[in-house]
Amino acid sequence: MPGGVAREGVPGKGMAGAPAAAADSEVPITRKIPFAARFARPRLWWLVVPMLALFVIFFVVPLASLFAISFDKPLAGSVTLRGDFVLTNFERIFTRPLYYDAILNSLGISAAVALLALLLGYPLAFLIAKTEHPGRNTLLMILVLSSMQLDTVIRLYGMMVLLGDTGLINGALRWAGLISRPLPLMYNVFGVIVGLVQITLPFMVLSLIAVIRSIHPSLEEAARSLGASQWSAFRFIVLPLSVPGILAGTLLVFALSISSYVVPALMGGWKVQVMPIHIYQQISEMGRWQFGAAIAVVLFVTSMIAVFIYDRVAVRASGGRT
Repeated sequence: MPGGVAREGVPGKGMAGAPAAAADSEVPITRKIPFAARFARPRLWWLVVPMLALFVIFFVVPLASLFAISFDKPLAGSVTLRGDFVLTNFERIFTRPLYYDAILNSLGISAAVALLALLLGYPLAFLIAKTEHPGRNTLLMILVLSSMQLDTVIRLYGMMVLLGDTGLINGALRWAGLISRPLPLMYNVFGVIVGLVQITLPFMVLSLIAVIRSIHPSLEEAARSLGASQWSAFRFIVLPLSVPGILAGTLLVFALSISSYVVPALMGGWKVQVMPIHIYQQISEMGRWQFGAAIAVVLFVTSMIAVFIYDRVAVRASGGRT
């Protein structure tokens, strides 16, 4: 046969076999990985096993036990789950105004704290996020984080020195002749709100900084170049884009406030009745574990419902930005 004619089944010889060889070389070869080799590969999800185990052991199990105890028959001084499930504990909560008012107080105080923390924390977060000088930015961050380095009790006792009847504020006002009797700055709802705002404000600021920094400056520059004022650029560009940080910060502050026990105890002087105060009194002072667990369950469910409603309303009001 002539040398230019390729034989059938023998690619690569002659002119007819060249395209076939090129085509074969371009087709990727898919190799089947054996099942044993795939099983032996490291799985990234194994990295979450320690965290998952910790979450189940120290959160899910205690919370489930608390839920079960709350339905058990009341017996002072007993923590053992006996299985006598009744609704007596929950009926007592919703039929006595003392506990019903405590639920409303917890929700109202937490909502007020979240709003005040947002109003006070947003300008500071905006300033830190827009500060480009490394030294100034670091100084501002240190000022925010330094308050979190001290224990909560120490910070509250410092506020008691400031807000007490003979504290610095009342002392200065009386020395200036502006008041004749001390202002009620503590042992009331006002003192609890001020204490909670002071404790939770850094969490709000930190939640907002990252979101505001992620807003590209070119968006504001484009709005300014089209004739928008600085306030209009902030209102229609920066503020809507920072809604995810606002939602995260307010939800975090709300959750911390509604579950706080130390602040109402110290700044409220046991006079401001909120749910955590009743939980402590029923379990630690009276030994009523079943009723205290029922109050804790109501607090947990109430906070979850409030957070869910707030999240739905806020997302709808912000146009679906989450």
